[in-house]
Amino acid sequence: MKFTIFQETRRGARQYNQDRMCYSYSRDSLLMVVADGMGGHLHGEVAAQITVELMAELFQKKAKPVIQNPHQFIADGCMKCHDAIFNYAANHSLLETPRTTVVAAIVQDGMLYWAHVGDSRLYLVRNGQVLARTRDHSKVQQLVDMGRLTPEEAERHPEKNKIYNCLGSMFPPEVEIGSKIPLIDGDTVLLCTDGLWGGVNDTELAHVLSGYPSLYALPQLLDRAEIRGGPHGDNLTGVAVNWHEEDDAPSTVALSTHKLSDGEITTRLNTLNSDKALKESKEITEADIEAAIQEIQNAINKYSR
Repeated sequence: MKFTIFQETRRGARQYNQDRMCYSYSRDSLLMVVADGMGGHLHGEVAAQITVELMAELFQKKAKPVIQNPHQFIADGCMKCHDAIFNYAANHSLLETPRTTVVAAIVQDGMLYWAHVGDSRLYLVRNGQVLARTRDHSKVQQLVDMGRLTPEEAERHPEKNKIYNCLGSMFPPEVEIGSKIPLIDGDTVLLCTDGLWGGVNDTELAHVLSGYPSLYALPQLLDRAEIRGGPHGDNLTGVAVNWHEEDDAPSTVALSTHKLSDGEITTRLNTLNSDKALKESKEITEADIEAAIQEIQNAINKYSR
C-alpha cells in the first residue's frame, strides 16, 4: 500500500478538547478512527479515548497483516468500546454516562470499508466530488429523510448536532455499516467530527481535498471551520488520507508499507496526557488525569482480548 495521511485536532472555542483520533497500519491494512466525546468533567474525553485506543489495540492484534472481515471487525470493535465505556460509568457510579460518537474505516486490498455511530462523518472525495458520505444519526437528519426539511435547511438548523445514537448510552448503539468501495489513484478519504463538517459545506470540502494533498488540505479546512465557529465553536478533528497507485505516489510525503513485516504495526493517536488544556485546568488535576489513564488501560486490557 502507498498513501499520504495527516491528522489534526483543535480545541476551538471549548474549554477542553473531547475529540480523539488515530490511525494504525500494517503492511497490508490501514485503520482510521475519529471519536467525539460527550460528558462533563473529563468523562467525554475518556469515552473518546477508550474508543480510539481500544480500536487501535484490536487492530494491532487482528491485522496479520490484513483484517479478515473489515466490516465485522469495525462493528464488533464499536460494541466492545460501548461495553468498556458503559462499565467505566458503572464502576464510577456516574450520574452522567460518558458517551462518544465514532466513525472508523479500513483500507486494504484497494478497498474502503467503514462504519459509524453518531454524527462524526466519513467522506470519500473523487475528482472534486463527494462520492460517498455517512448519514448522521441525528434528529435533523431524520426530518430530512421524512421530507420535512431540505438538506440546505438542515445545515442551518439549530439542533443539527443533537444525536440519538452513540457509544456509552443506556441503549446498545446501532452500528451503521457503510459500503465497500474500490479506491482509485487520487481518491481522498476524510474522517471528521461535527466541529469540522459543520463549518464547511460539501462542495467546499470536496474542492479543497481535491486541490491539495491532505497535509495541506486538512489544516485549510480546520482553519475555515474554526474561524466560522467563532466564540461558540466546537472541537475540530480530522484524519485525511490520499490514496496512491504505486507508481504515481509522491515519494517525499507518501507512506509505503511494503517494507513492514507481517506482524509490524504503526500507530498514531492523541492522548489525555497530550492535552495541555486539561493539565492547566483548575477543575481537573494531574491525579484525575492519571487515574483516568489507568482506567482506560484497564478497559483496553479487558476488552481487547
